[in-house]
Amino acid sequence: MTIINSTNARKNFFKIIEDVVKTNRPVTVTGKSGNVLIISEDDYNSIQETMYLCSIPGMREKIIKGINTPLEECVEED
Repeated sequence: MTIINSTNARKNFFKIIEDVVKTNRPVTVTGKSGNVLIISEDDYNSIQETMYLCSIPGMREKIIKGINTPLEECVEED
């Protein structure tokens, strides 16, 4: 993860955006009153979807069970 202060972030804002979108590597921007994180929209959407799925009772366990199910035990649907 890249860490940059707010002054340098301001100077290089468009380059930072391009780099984050291309690499999917977040950038931490430090400031006097706290820090912010710049992430790509795709990464943000993925995080939101994961949080939503994990908020459904029992979904997390079903996902883990599915991950641990051997492919040959899966049934192909038409």
